[in-house]
Amino acid sequence: MTDARLNDVPHQFVDQARTLLTTDYLPKIERCLEQLSDEQIWWRPNEQSNSIGNLLLHLCGNARQWIVSGLSGAADARVRQEEFDQREVISSSDLLVRLRETLEDVDRVLREFDTKKLLENYFIQGSEVTALEAIFHVTEHFSMHAGQIILLTKLLTGSDLGFYEFENGVPIQRRRSESSS
Repeated sequence: MTDARLNDVPHQFVDQARTLLTTDYLPKIERCLEQLSDEQIWWRPNEQSNSIGNLLLHLCGNARQWIVSGLSGAADARVRQEEFDQREVISSSDLLVRLRETLEDVDRVLREFDTKKLLENYFIQGSEVTALEAIFHVTEHFSMHAGQIILLTKLLTGSDLGFYEFENGVPIQRRRSESSS
């Protein structure tokens, strides 16, 4: 990254959102899915709760609507309720393909986004919001549901997912290859 970009708050904001989505949240969700069977991914404690599968469909729909459609102008074909109504098992590998493709598209839109437009208004999900709000919304929304996926995985497996090692009391994020060996 160039020195000029290091001091450019709008670019830093967008770059941080990209990093959180693709190199923090995604690997944690991948680690969760590696631990679970397809049946566990679609388990729900009650009808008012969502399964991990529903949460993944919801994350894809939300990110596509707010970033891919909302900021780049791509067609918005989202039917939000279907994300929660899905009960038929979709395999973890298919869910991961959808999530990765969604985040690749989101990352492309954010990488190409003109940060001079961060405070411009966009009409997304029935509301007028700035691009900054849309990016912040998707990032925090992803964080919240990633946390739910992590909690459900821990409940279903009874195991530590090993996201971090601690060295002198400082957390060091473990990469997948380090933990899967």
